[in-house]
This record gives sequence, C-alpha cells and structure tokens, in this order.
Amino acid sequence: MSAQGFRSDDPVLRAMWQEGMERSHTEEFAQMLTDYIGPRLSGTPNFQAAVDWLMDTYAGWGVDVRREQYGTWRGWRQGTLHVDLIEPRVQTLDSEILGWSPGTDGPMEGDVVALPVFQSEEQARAWLPSIAGKFVLVSAPEISCREPQALERLAREETVERMSVERLAIRQSWRDRLAALGGTREAHRLLEEAGAVGVLTSRWSEGWGVNKVFQAHTREVVSIDLSCEDNGLLHRLAANGQGPKLRIDAQAEDLGQVPMFNVLAQIPGTELPDQYVMLSAHLDSWHAATGTTDNATGTVTMLEAMRILKEHYPQPRRTILVGHWGGEEQGLIGSRAFTEDHPEVVDSLQVLFNQDNGTCRVDYIQTQGLVGAAGNLARWISQIPTDITSNIELGLPGPQERGGSDHVSFLCHG
Repeated sequence: MSAQGFRSDDPVLRAMWQEGMERSHTEEFAQMLTDYIGPRLSGTPNFQAAVDWLMDTYAGWGVDVRREQYGTWRGWRQGTLHVDLIEPRVQTLDSEILGWSPGTDGPMEGDVVALPVFQSEEQARAWLPSIAGKFVLVSAPEISCREPQALERLAREETVERMSVERLAIRQSWRDRLAALGGTREAHRLLEEAGAVGVLTSRWSEGWGVNKVFQAHTREVVSIDLSCEDNGLLHRLAANGQGPKLRIDAQAEDLGQVPMFNVLAQIPGTELPDQYVMLSAHLDSWHAATGTTDNATGTVTMLEAMRILKEHYPQPRRTILVGHWGGEEQGLIGSRAFTEDHPEVVDSLQVLFNQDNGTCRVDYIQTQGLVGAAGNLARWISQIPTDITSNIELGLPGPQERGGSDHVSFLCHG
C-alpha cells in the first residue's frame, strides 16, 4: 500500500506506517494463535496456552506484561468426536460437540426421535418417558440449506417468498414445542432427566455450511450440533418412520474449576503516566472452529499495534495499555472485572479503541454517543493516510450501545 495520501510530516507516524506496511507480523501472529493454539474457549487448556503465548511475546519485546485473575470458570477439554448414522444406512455426519458438554463413555448407540407437536404442557410431560435411551432432535429442520443470498439471486421471487413463509412457520412451530417443555434450557434438562442419551441441536448461520456452536445445557449426557444438511436428514428419516439410529463416540473431560485471566501489557507514559490510552480485544473464543474471526483478528491487531509502538514510540506521553480480555463470550466478564478492579485507569482513561469486528477492513468508527469525542477523533483521523481513511465512515457521536463487545464495560462508567 502506498502513502500517497499521507498528510502528516511527523517522522514517528511515517516510521510506524512503514513498519506496519513493509514488516508486518500480523500473519505470523494469526497463524500461531489460530492454527497452532486454536480455539480458546473459557476454561480450556487452549485459552491458557494463548495467555502464556501473549505473556512470552510481550516479555520478549521488553514490554511490561502481567496476567490478572478475575475469577474461575468451568474447566473443559474437548476430545475427538464421531457421529455416525448406522441405520437405515451408514453415513458419517458433520457435527460438533457443544461447549462444556459431557462426553460419552465409549461409543453409544440409540434411535433418533424429534420433538413432536404438543397441544399442552401436560401432553409434553406425558411424552417424556418415551425418549429413554434415545437421541432427541431439538432444533427445527430447514427446508433448504442453500444460503438465502443465492436463492434471492437465482430463484423466482414467488419461490423465495413461499420458502420464507414456510421457514418462519416451521421455526415458530419448534419454538412452541420447546416452550411446552419450559424453554430451551429447561427442555434440555427435562430430556436428560427422562433418560435421553443425547441432545441433537443445529444452529444454522444461513449460509455456506456454517453453524454457530455454543454451549451445552446438559450436565450428564452429550449435546451435539449437527450441520444443517444432516439435521434435515435425521428429521426426514424420523418423520417418515424409517428408523434412524446413531452411534456417537464423544470424548470430553471436565477439568473442574480453573482460573481465568486477562492479559495486560503497557508502555509507561513519560509526561502523563497516570493518563491512559487503551487498546482492547477479547482473547477467548468459541471452540468449534479456530476463533479467527471472533476475535483473533482483534487480538492480533492490538498485539501488532503494541509491537510497532514499542519499536517506534517507546516513550509515549501517556501510558499506553492493552487489554486482552477473557470471558467476553460469557458476558464481557474479563473487561467488566478490570473496570471494577482498576478505577484508577477508568477514571483517567483518555480513549479506548476496541476491535471485535471480524475479518473485513475497518470501515466504521463510532464515538458511542460521547459528544465531546468527535473533535478529537476527527483530529486524529486527519493524520492518517487517505489510503485508509477514504474507506472509513465516522459515527459522530453515534449511538451509545448497551450490549456488544468489551467497550461496553467501560461505557458503563461514563
């Protein structure tokens, strides 16, 4: 990338630009974090490995770094998983174990049934004894796993409309079925107590074969996420009385309560050391993929920024502090704990930049409804080459969010 639009003659800014554009370490960092360490679910050895890697990396640059325990979480280690259809034919299914799910005690076989339509809560409770020894489908099947974008582009308008109406009706029917059992969490608990040997879910992301895979609500039996296609397959076999049967071998280990950490690194300020500029991103992720989009991208961005700052601005005017948070996916736990434990930072915070936006370029920056921030942000942006800023929309002052990523933990303090 050129710097044709560089509007600042500041040699430090130009050196940082050159360092980042010509000697970037982002690919190296991302490969280590996502390929080698992998997903970083709270309470897992992978999360701890990521903490250790950040600590070693910062220490190797001579950057002050520490880890701060903010509490504990349920420790869990994911093992191998095999989910196979064994009747009426044999096929290995595309599946993931849900987070913190129990495993199986070796391979386990059972028939597959789906939640039926219930006319009342009493009817739902009367049905429960029939599921003993069976795997239960608890998510709605999709009428098609083709992503909506492709259908809208290729299908007739009336076809798209008909499928949309049918899909909404099916999903509402399944919400009603779960509601008859007390809602999702309660339903899973009741199925487990009734003797089900596994709960089968599917949370389709409406495109490209991808599911969102979150946590289990069972404590004793395995909870599995099925691909959109395989969830539909089992539903059709069950609905047509064709006797689907599965064999599941899921390895998972409960590690008890384990400590959870934030990683904090800083470059001390020389003139105003008690005022803070903060970089922020969460280190944890869900477990079924590599955690790249959410949020290795933010982690690597902040790590690379600190590398460049240490190299070309090692004596900043204010203290520059980076927070790599744990527990964001469980409710911003790590960053909330930091704001409660460190009022001296929160009270003297000049600006916080939080990134949790995935793999696309930065194209939007908002000042979270803080009316005094607009002038400062515009002034800072004016120093950045137009190669970058021409693609950025500013939300000034923008809405103040009540949910989302870790910046909200700081907004709570004004």
